[in-house]
Amino acid sequence: QVQLVESGGGLVQAGGSLRLSCTASGTIFSINAMGWYRQAPGKQRELVASITRGDSTNLADSVKGRFTISRDSAKNTVYLQMNSLKPEDTAVYYCNLEGRETVLSGMMKVWGQGTQVTVSS
Repeated sequence: QVQLVESGGGLVQAGGSLRLSCTASGTIFSINAMGWYRQAPGKQRELVASITRGDSTNLADSVKGRFTISRDSAKNTVYLQMNSLKPEDTAVYYCNLEGRETVLSGMMKVWGQGTQVTVSS
């Protein structure tokens, strides 16, 4: 069973930076993409950034120019570097993985437990 472990959340002042990490463990045959979503109180979960195994990236318009997503394929780890943080970035950030456990498996989608990011004004 694949598990995702996130780290790096916390409290930061507006304008500050945080770096989130997410490492996948368990039986993994292939990873198509990993990414970060966030959910603020009273709002729907939204995509923040994603990266494919071909290193194509996709970032939400609200974070372009401030956030960067990267990965270390050897470690099955994805990072989210968040700079120039704003109070509206406050949310629980969830890591996501799409891939296969074995060559015969169907596509799976796995979520991490979430990490809180709070940006004070």
